[in-house]
Amino acid sequence: MTGDVPVTVPSGPAREAARHELSKPIYHQNDPSLFHRALNWIWQKIDDLFSAASGVTPGGGVGLVVVIALVIGLLVALRLRLGKLRTATLPSAGLFADAPRTAAEHRSAAEHFARLGQWTPAVQERLRAIVRSLEERTVLDPRPGRTADEAAAEAGQLLPAHAAPLRDAARTFDDVTYGGRAATQQAYAALRDLDAELERSKPRFAEAAPAPGGARA
Repeated sequence: MTGDVPVTVPSGPAREAARHELSKPIYHQNDPSLFHRALNWIWQKIDDLFSAASGVTPGGGVGLVVVIALVIGLLVALRLRLGKLRTATLPSAGLFADAPRTAAEHRSAAEHFARLGQWTPAVQERLRAIVRSLEERTVLDPRPGRTADEAAAEAGQLLPAHAAPLRDAARTFDDVTYGGRAATQQAYAALRDLDAELERSKPRFAEAAPAPGGARA
């Protein structure tokens, strides 16, 4: 009888029918959202990475946790030790960032900040006063864009007795201007004393030349 003959459906249409049926929303009401699927995938990758790393670390997972904690501790200690990282390209900025002012004006500004206890701008203005004073005395040629280090190196050649303090002053300026370090009252006092000493000094090229006939003036 025809009722006993099994009905067969080709495999292609059968798969398509099954796919269509399973795509209905009723079958996916409890599926995790896209966000949760992505989150689960990320955690799975982290778990795989952790498992792989713990397999080659002495002590397994506990040993890996200890190693990570030690690395983090070392990084924190190094960060606290070094302070803010200095950007290598920043110290190339010019010493004078605003309109030209005289050495006396820079000194006045420095003393103003010092009275307020604002030692960082006080240090910056005092070093600018030093360099501007050397330019006004023609020890240094005025040059836009000159850095503190360049000014110290050039002035140190003509004032060798003050070469080391000038380098220290430039380093202090760079530290508080570009390195994120806070200036101190002691640092400002050192620059103020250096400023006074340089005012009384004579550059090497200004030394008296021999008088005619070999006699010295």
